[in-house]
Amino acid sequence: MKETPLSNCERRFLLRAIEEKKRLDGRQTYDYRNIKISFGTDYGCCIVELGKTRVLGQVSCELVSPKLNRATEGILFFNLELSQMAAPAFEPGRQSDLLVKLNRLLERCLRNSKCIDTESLCVVAGEKVWQIRVDLHLLNHDGNIIDAASIAAIVALCHFRRPDVSVQGDEVTLYAPEERDPVPLSIHHMPICVSFAFFQQGTYLLVDPNEREERVMDGLLVIAMNKHREICTIQSSGGIMLLKDQVLRCSKIAGVKVAEITELIQKALDNDQKVRKEGGKFGFAESIANQRITAFKMEKAPVDTSDVEERAEEIIAEAEPPSEVVSKPVLWTPGTAQIGEGVENSWGDLEDSEPEDEDEGGSDEAIILDSIKMGTGLEVSNTGSQDAPIVLSDSEEEEMIILEPDKNPKKIRTQTISAKPEKASSKKPVKKRKKKRAAN
Repeated sequence: MKETPLSNCERRFLLRAIEEKKRLDGRQTYDYRNIKISFGTDYGCCIVELGKTRVLGQVSCELVSPKLNRATEGILFFNLELSQMAAPAFEPGRQSDLLVKLNRLLERCLRNSKCIDTESLCVVAGEKVWQIRVDLHLLNHDGNIIDAASIAAIVALCHFRRPDVSVQGDEVTLYAPEERDPVPLSIHHMPICVSFAFFQQGTYLLVDPNEREERVMDGLLVIAMNKHREICTIQSSGGIMLLKDQVLRCSKIAGVKVAEITELIQKALDNDQKVRKEGGKFGFAESIANQRITAFKMEKAPVDTSDVEERAEEIIAEAEPPSEVVSKPVLWTPGTAQIGEGVENSWGDLEDSEPEDEDEGGSDEAIILDSIKMGTGLEVSNTGSQDAPIVLSDSEEEEMIILEPDKNPKKIRTQTISAKPEKASSKKPVKKRKKKRAAN
């Protein structure tokens, strides 16, 4: 995936801010971003955070045969990897020009400066030497990779401990950490890279550029120096011409920054060593600050469950007995009941007849007998003789089913609804019905 280019508006905005000596993150011209160093549970493992740029450093070692031309010196190997996890523009399995340049600069900064005593890594001259491998993984890219990588490499080397060995004749014995304490590496000094970004042909200068500032810069000057103000390596890229005074000014600024970073590294190493000796908690998990969800994390409190039953009985005995108040049922209408407080029934009485039809001027009448036969969904009428057959009505005016009555007829409730009521001469308890067509 290609890197997303900056728009012209963003480019002009950044350059205008730099001309006014302002930076997007609020820093001053010569300010470094916050540096955080955390160590893993194993020796030689660390994570360095330079602002939002994060680099993981891991040091490992093994016994190998030495080089032919340097039979009494150990081997140092540095490897920096740029994964897509850090930035989508980095392609896996391919060595870009940026990666090659960073690896070469790291080797010149750490190996060629002789910061590590390679002769102390020799076990048997010409046969066995220690090969120290430093693997650096970029976890997040927000600018100034070389500074974060150089700090992570030197911190991991200072924190690393190699196994102890003993030589008896031609036999080399390698001791586990439980048998003998691991041995730290012999480090003479700590070279640290400091990057300077130049804008508009060297007119403006920034220290520790971030990712957006790197896109609009004209040139980059990297100075590797230790706390003794000894320059280990220097590299200029971008094709700009720098004056002697500019380089001298950058070297003075680098001396101040390197002294501050070296002091920070030493404090971090001392704190980790102190925690390990006291048997405290250490590792990446302990170095994560309590933020967001973990900020409200509470420690587990022990709960005594030995006398739960006794305490429960005491609580029940001390509690007040419940009140023996029984709600009385409320009878709104016959055939309904309600217990407790509630809203009044909005349906009205069950015995109310349907409203009259004012448009046609008619009315529906219902015949209510003495008793209601419960438990059936059909309306049964006993009008007519016992021998009368079952008559089904197809009339649109009435919907009624007449079943053959029982031998002992009972008084039941029947209701007749007329779709088109006719004018009645007089109102009687029993309404005369029209003749129905007999079923075939």
